[in-house]
Amino acid sequence: MKAIGFKTSLPISENESFITFETPVPQPEGRDLLVKIKAISINPVDFKIRQNSAKDMVLDTPKVIGWDAVGTIEAVGAGVTFFKTGDEVYYAGDLTRSGSNAEYQLIDERIVGLKPTSLTDTEAAAMPLTALTAWESLYDRIRISEQKDKGKSILIIGGAGGVGSIAIQLAKKISGLKVITTASRPETKDWCKAMGADVVVNHKNLIEEVRAAGFKEVDFILDFVDLNSYWDDLVELIKPQGHIVSITGSATPIALNKLKNKSVTFSWELMYTRSMYQTDDMEQQHHILNELAKLFDNGTLKTTLNQTLKGFNVENLKEAHRLLESGKTIGKVVIEY
Repeated sequence: MKAIGFKTSLPISENESFITFETPVPQPEGRDLLVKIKAISINPVDFKIRQNSAKDMVLDTPKVIGWDAVGTIEAVGAGVTFFKTGDEVYYAGDLTRSGSNAEYQLIDERIVGLKPTSLTDTEAAAMPLTALTAWESLYDRIRISEQKDKGKSILIIGGAGGVGSIAIQLAKKISGLKVITTASRPETKDWCKAMGADVVVNHKNLIEEVRAAGFKEVDFILDFVDLNSYWDDLVELIKPQGHIVSITGSATPIALNKLKNKSVTFSWELMYTRSMYQTDDMEQQHHILNELAKLFDNGTLKTTLNQTLKGFNVENLKEAHRLLESGKTIGKVVIEY
């Protein structure tokens, strides 16, 4: 089969930042599915791992990355119970295994869902990683419920990005929250409004803008951009006994002591935790993806696809990474095979 990978971490402008190579089609065992891939989407994690996982070294075998895919099941392992050959599926993958930048991929059925029937392959490929991240942030970390939290306020840092785009929809349409999100360009503001945001504020004057919109403090905050840059603002804006979730990590220690007087809860969210550590509830991602598929199919949620590149080749993969690295993308970029 054809795969695209890299042997060393290079700037995306370099000729060998991605290379095409041939490799045997893997065979499924246990709970693995063999999926023939039809479309993939690109996320910030893709370029971050490309930039850092093979620094100052040359790998013997090219590393294949990629963590969003839609495809058809070609074969199943002996332990598979959720799916059968021929099923159309979508998933966000596993950091510890070979990725989706290939014609075929092995994937554990516990982190795979049935593709939404109402979405095209490209529309569906845009969704798994970001939708799982947003869902887990809201419902596994904060544990928002409509009964106790409807009408409360949530501030989403980075509303026009992939995760922000679906988090707005979930917070508004599923949980009935008042959604405030950040965006600074006219096109990103319009996108956030189209996703369902009640209020869009400029992140460059965050505290002033949130308060000018009528919110002295907010119940919940999701950080999808840069925790260090916004930390003091978030500490100021979060309500006593509120909850902050971040997906961005931090190169330097976070001053959690600043949350003490308000008794604020802070959580990290990494969508890969369940698959990386084979947690007892790993198959929860299978159920979340199936629940999301129902929400797409009944029209509650809409895809965040914004740009499609046609053809599985080095040129398109480089272009997708270049776009993501620019930090200017709105919604999701998908490559259709």
